[in-house]
Amino acid sequence: MPSTDARSSSMLHTDYAAWSWTPGLGIDGLRQVRRPLQQPAAGEVLIANRALALNPVDWKMIEWGHPAWRDGQVPGVDGVGVVAAVGSGVDLLPGTRVAYHQALGRDGSFAEYCRVTAEAVLRVPAALADAAAACLPCPGLTAWQALEKVPLAPARDVLVVGAGGAVGLFLVQFALQRGWRVWATAAPGHHQRLLELGVVGVFDYRQGDWSAGLYKRLGERRLHALFDTVSGRHAAALASLLGYNGHLVCIQDRLETAPLPAFGTALSLHEVALNSIHEHGSRLDRQNLRQTGERLLQALADGSLRAPQRSVFAFEALPDALRTLKDGSSNGKWVTHLQAPASIPHLNP
Repeated sequence: MPSTDARSSSMLHTDYAAWSWTPGLGIDGLRQVRRPLQQPAAGEVLIANRALALNPVDWKMIEWGHPAWRDGQVPGVDGVGVVAAVGSGVDLLPGTRVAYHQALGRDGSFAEYCRVTAEAVLRVPAALADAAAACLPCPGLTAWQALEKVPLAPARDVLVVGAGGAVGLFLVQFALQRGWRVWATAAPGHHQRLLELGVVGVFDYRQGDWSAGLYKRLGERRLHALFDTVSGRHAAALASLLGYNGHLVCIQDRLETAPLPAFGTALSLHEVALNSIHEHGSRLDRQNLRQTGERLLQALADGSLRAPQRSVFAFEALPDALRTLKDGSSNGKWVTHLQAPASIPHLNP
């Protein structure tokens, strides 16, 4: 990286604002601190964040903790920003605008700057706004991973449970692009948008008999796949809707035991865990993820993929936004904008 020693000291800054986690205190324990800027290591990039998006995994890890977290951990998995510096072996140029999904074990996106493995960054099309791009990585790549669990079989019926959320919305669109007949459950406020996308039927999950309505409308057909974004227990309760060799894809949890007796419909059970690619994925896996993410960002830019509706919050109010997300009272994807750096960062070795 070029040296900054010759640049005027009036143009340099050495630290940045970040939200810090305190073990055992949950969201109430988040505090805003100043952190020293560090040189990116080999294979890393330093990103000056421009927009951050909240995901359910954020408040869950803050409340539950993570084996790799210690006092002072910076949470957050999704961000968009500009490459401020690169480590050795990285071919990205400073100034490149990128989105990313950060590994849970590393300091995350709830900060003005974030160090990310170069393999995890996604180049953002010029036509796509920062906030729209920030909405994609975690939910979009999770939905893609869930879809990839199921073999392509044309003209089949699939169900997306919780299609009003960001993951569900992306899943609906990916499934429609595969040529499947897509059914969904969602709160009534999402029904019209889902029907406009091409969903053949939407049910209010708060109505206790909604599954009977789906069963009736399916007639002799049965579901080829069921994508559940609620919980393992919820997914297991819906297993009987699947037909022979069907696929039960659990996104918010995992099923430890088969939900139906052996020698029945011969279901396949699938676990979805996007973070696992950071720890267990091969170089080819991560390359595929990066290519997919960039393709999805381009689809957002050209309008062939629709992003979730957004709610904007101030960076200083991040804990309040997390509480609203946790309570389930938010409408849309929570996003905040950060001021682009006005000066050149001075990096500590």
